[in-house]
Amino acid sequence: MLWMRTWKLGVKSLLLHPLRSGLTMLGILIGVWAVIVLTAISQGASDVVQKQIESLGANTIIVRSIKPPPEKMSGRAALYGLKRSDLELIVANVPTVDSALPIREIRRQFTYGDNQVDGRLVGCTPDYAEINRLRVANGRFLADADDIGADNVCVLAAQVALRLFPYEEPLGKRVYVPESTHYYRVVGVLEHRNASAAIGGSLDSQDYSGDVYIPIRTLRRRIGDTVVIRRSGQFETEIMELNQITLQVTGVDQVRTTAAMVESLIMPRHAALQDVAVVVPLELLEQARNLRMMFLGIGVLIACISLVVGGIGIMNIMLASVTERTREIGIRRALGAKRKDIVQQFLVETIVLSFAGAFLGILLGFLGPPMYHGLLYAVKTASPQKFESLPEAIRQAEPSIVLATIPLAVGIAVAVGLVSGLYPAVRAAKMNPIDALRHE
Repeated sequence: MLWMRTWKLGVKSLLLHPLRSGLTMLGILIGVWAVIVLTAISQGASDVVQKQIESLGANTIIVRSIKPPPEKMSGRAALYGLKRSDLELIVANVPTVDSALPIREIRRQFTYGDNQVDGRLVGCTPDYAEINRLRVANGRFLADADDIGADNVCVLAAQVALRLFPYEEPLGKRVYVPESTHYYRVVGVLEHRNASAAIGGSLDSQDYSGDVYIPIRTLRRRIGDTVVIRRSGQFETEIMELNQITLQVTGVDQVRTTAAMVESLIMPRHAALQDVAVVVPLELLEQARNLRMMFLGIGVLIACISLVVGGIGIMNIMLASVTERTREIGIRRALGAKRKDIVQQFLVETIVLSFAGAFLGILLGFLGPPMYHGLLYAVKTASPQKFESLPEAIRQAEPSIVLATIPLAVGIAVAVGLVSGLYPAVRAAKMNPIDALRHE
């Protein structure tokens, strides 16, 4: 019964000074809101990065060619990168590899009538579409028969099809590649595929919008391995057999051991130029998970600092309240209230302020995702260039409330409030009743 009376008295005292009480809660409110919103944004950005890595396949190993520095390359005809013999060596000696996808990419111009577009000519096998999550909108993708016969057929990315055939049906038409002097019959058109962002320094970004896909045997027979590059009025010749080999492993648990076997086979053959790299997306996925934990930790730390600042605000207000209510304290002591009763009253007021601030902070925290999207929309509307310059993880992030942070934020808020209110409460309880009654 006594506790109930103390709670009523504490709440009544707070309601007598609504502005002061509101300002006292503000620090706690902002702190709890910051904990929820910052962790939600960090979670959303982390989810985008992890999805990009997972789209590569957690059971995938990527072996790619790297252009060595000029001092390591001699002569005008620069030969470097992966070779077809590397592919044969891997397939013959690594039993845990389920499939091996060779890829050759060349920058080319594509024309149809008066329409032309610059893009990337990709020589690949039929498995390329499944591994890279490409979906066919019309027609079909490349078939095994196309590759075996080195047929002059192609599949267009959505953007290329739109540029070359703005008013016609592409299927059955022939796209001309001037530098190879060959026509390629269109057998399929793909759905639009968003570009994948670069991940650290290990994996380059991939823009699929300008691709034209042909069988890899067709590319070798019609174009060959030699590419002439024109730069500043000069010609450079590069010789490369494969840009990349994408390996799919039997199980995720075998990815690291398989990657180690591939490195032991391939790296000695390229030790001189160091023109090959082995990338394991599984490792990147684990790095992204570690980064997420780090970002969550930093977000919680920043928000906890806000809560501490809010606690200092509570302490200042409660100290001012003690001074202002000196005469009230003296009257209560004179009427028989004990020191613990005074301490309880001020602690009750602090707890009420902390819980009220935390509750309002939670409500505002759940409004964080729409506020985030509203902010991005405002940036996109006011300055489209700045919006496009933002990292893809920020632009595509879907803030996700981390429910575990709610009790954490409330617990910290109440703890900070109690610690901050304890000193003013003890100070009030230690007042001499007679001196308090004389206070004006």
